[in-house]
Amino acid sequence: MRRLPAAGGPPLHRDAYNLAMPLSSSDRFLGRVEAYSKYRPSYPAAAIDLLEARCGLKPGAAVIDLGSGTGILSALLLKRGARVFGIEPNPQMRHYCGLSLGGQFRGGDGTAEDTHLPDTSFDLLVAGQAFHWFDPQRTRIEALRILRPGAWAALLWNERHKGVVPFLEDYEALLRRYAPQYDAVARLRAQEDGIGQFFGHPPERATFSNAQVFDFEGLAGRVMSSSYAPMPERPEHEPLMAGLREVFERHQRDGKVVFPYQTLVYFGQPGRPA
Repeated sequence: MRRLPAAGGPPLHRDAYNLAMPLSSSDRFLGRVEAYSKYRPSYPAAAIDLLEARCGLKPGAAVIDLGSGTGILSALLLKRGARVFGIEPNPQMRHYCGLSLGGQFRGGDGTAEDTHLPDTSFDLLVAGQAFHWFDPQRTRIEALRILRPGAWAALLWNERHKGVVPFLEDYEALLRRYAPQYDAVARLRAQEDGIGQFFGHPPERATFSNAQVFDFEGLAGRVMSSSYAPMPERPEHEPLMAGLREVFERHQRDGKVVFPYQTLVYFGQPGRPA
């Protein structure tokens, strides 16, 4: 049996963002930890209620959070009394999460495809805003190994509303102009083919309303928390920020803009091979 590693990691530091070199899914977030923790949305209480009602979340349950990041989802599960183990390949995020979450949280280096954790150890698997970075089939194999028989899995995303939201239309046009990788990353989001491969069958899906309200500083932080946003040393950064100020002033009311989301939850019991 493999032992669970202790939480921890190297001190936070800022690395350059280099569009000239392809970055791994974890390296994309180097230098973005504080912005990610402060400005990314959390998940509505109703989504966590669903995990309690349908997916086995309860006090004392052993939960594995794949791609735990800065601990946004893990923190909500800890509040429901679960024992949470986070797997996160980004050393800055892993270190931040280990410092900010205490109690029943433990964290370790690894990937969704290779967690380095013992067999049949967990009652519930979750991934918040991360599954689109995983290899669905390899993650399925690893999930079947580390989950206990009958355990559930839930994949969560906060997706921006599709359709006519004038602020978001202008915001996305700005990203397409100044963030060259935006469209490629956006296409990776909740893709039901990969989700079905992971579960081995079409899972159930639930949707919930969610939103953030930002002043300009918050909106700028929200942009810079994204893996595709050019860092300050990139030539696209200053025109992006100038354009963001223009979009903000066009749509703000009382110094704030509303950033609406739909929270998607795909959930089910990963089917085991016959």
